[in-house]
Amino acid sequence: MEIVAVVVLAVFVAGYLVLAGADIGVGMLLPVLGRDARERRLVIAGIAPFFLGNEVWLVSAVGVVAGAFPGLEHRLLEGLFPVVSGLVLAWVVRDMGLWLRGRVEAAAWRAGCDGAIVVGSWGLALAWGSVLGTLLVAAAGEPVSGMNAGTVAGLPLAALFALHGAGFARWRLSGAPLERARRWPGRYAVTGAVLVAVAVLAGLGVPWEQVRASASALTVTAGTTVVLLPALVGAQALVWWTFRGRVHSPSYL
Repeated sequence: MEIVAVVVLAVFVAGYLVLAGADIGVGMLLPVLGRDARERRLVIAGIAPFFLGNEVWLVSAVGVVAGAFPGLEHRLLEGLFPVVSGLVLAWVVRDMGLWLRGRVEAAAWRAGCDGAIVVGSWGLALAWGSVLGTLLVAAAGEPVSGMNAGTVAGLPLAALFALHGAGFARWRLSGAPLERARRWPGRYAVTGAVLVAVAVLAGLGVPWEQVRASASALTVTAGTTVVLLPALVGAQALVWWTFRGRVHSPSYL
């Protein structure tokens, strides 16, 4: 069951990086893709139907870690507490900007929320890059701890999120924001494949035998997630099919 749990966790993590990595990347590029208030609303409309559903993959991954690999949670929190804290803070700031920007009809309010989206998205990209970079370095033999070579390795991974967002913007946006997105070299399928590869390689840096739960906990966690995974994939596919077209007008956000 350990192998099944590892595979399921890899699917959830890779799914999060590919799907949520797109809206993180678009948020990073918001000032570049949208030059005025209307264009920024259009850019945000491109990710509006997806970002909450994309975050479900992360919640599911955390559930698998808590149930099947509690030692991994301890190692990450102990060795990368500042990074993980910054990640959670950036997540809250980014989502706060997305949810609150349409609550007040004032230019200054929306500009502040747009700033929160950009800052939060960059924070998420840098934090995830640092976590993944640290795990990649750990695969080469360096322990997971604080500010190390993994943090430096995470910088190009953060840039990868921006390219991934540009590739997603090519598919969803229209008008001037689309033309600006086309100036970036990102291709959604290519950057998505790279993110999947990064997730798999990062997993090689985890001592699974040392962080796994008991056999009964592994069985329950792996069995439950295998049953729920098709429903999650189906729901995600439905959302993507429903909103597969380009956006031409602002959304409720």
